[in-house]
Amino acid sequence: MTWLITGGAGYIGAHVARAMTAAGERVVVLDDLSSGVPERLPEGVPLVRGSVLDRATVDRTLSEHAVSGVVHLAAKKQVGESVERPLMYYRENLSGLTVLLEAVVAAGVPRFLFSSSAAVYGMPDAELITEETPAVPINPYGETKLAGEWLVRATGAAHSLATGCLRYFNVAGAAEPLLADTGVFNIIPMFFDRITRGEAPRIFGADYPTPDGTGIRDYIHVADLADAHLAAARWLTGRPGGTDLTVNIGRGEGVSVRELADVVAEVTGHGAPPLVEARRPGDAARAVASVALTTRELGWRAERGVREMVESAWEGWQSHHPVAPVG
Repeated sequence: MTWLITGGAGYIGAHVARAMTAAGERVVVLDDLSSGVPERLPEGVPLVRGSVLDRATVDRTLSEHAVSGVVHLAAKKQVGESVERPLMYYRENLSGLTVLLEAVVAAGVPRFLFSSSAAVYGMPDAELITEETPAVPINPYGETKLAGEWLVRATGAAHSLATGCLRYFNVAGAAEPLLADTGVFNIIPMFFDRITRGEAPRIFGADYPTPDGTGIRDYIHVADLADAHLAAARWLTGRPGGTDLTVNIGRGEGVSVRELADVVAEVTGHGAPPLVEARRPGDAARAVASVALTTRELGWRAERGVREMVESAWEGWQSHHPVAPVG
């Protein structure tokens, strides 16, 4: 069988493509290259340049490559940008998903795995977030992911697809420098960006009801996340149409922002004390996944720790950015 990975040349998508091909799965990638990098893809993986909004391109790709399963990662994913540009996020994330699912149904593709997000939960007051925790997103990005889940499940039920939705928590690290996250949107690259410019990292809020006052998050290595996609794709294989699996993807362990800053300082050798600034709107005090259902259903569990995430991310960051000398 062949899996189509949309957004497969992006940061997460390229890791998924590598994990799946290394495990012997056949893969084709559809990516508009708005943020994807072709060089990230494993040798021999076909790349179709195009958007999921382009029905003709999607139809042709599904047919020419005899696609029998889809892993859908292509999406806009910046929370702040989604607040500023909700129309773009709904168009790219929901209209794009609608076009893709219409093509999948028309082509008779029986399996569909959707990249969702912990953003669907909003700001839950929970020690551990389970899949039963109410989903109350607080920004357009999270809204599009939750609505995307609804659409995927409804389509699976109506058209006999086996479907899955993976709710990622905070993704970090790199399997190798070429695959590193070069954007400055997530907390570890944000720390690195400040360090690169010779400035102290910033912490947003140190007055939360947590042991050290900073927010607590669940960080997952992107290579573990890629392995979770492989496990989920194989779980879907052979499942009857209408089957659905929605699970959290995290480590099930919380790390505070200050603890993370300490690890970054140790790894990089840039130990300037972080600057503490005001909380950002919408940041929860704690967001840690329960992974019990994921482990039970997929037989998967994250293997890599936070230090390994930071070390691999730093190696990748340095390969793309000149760093100011320590001193």
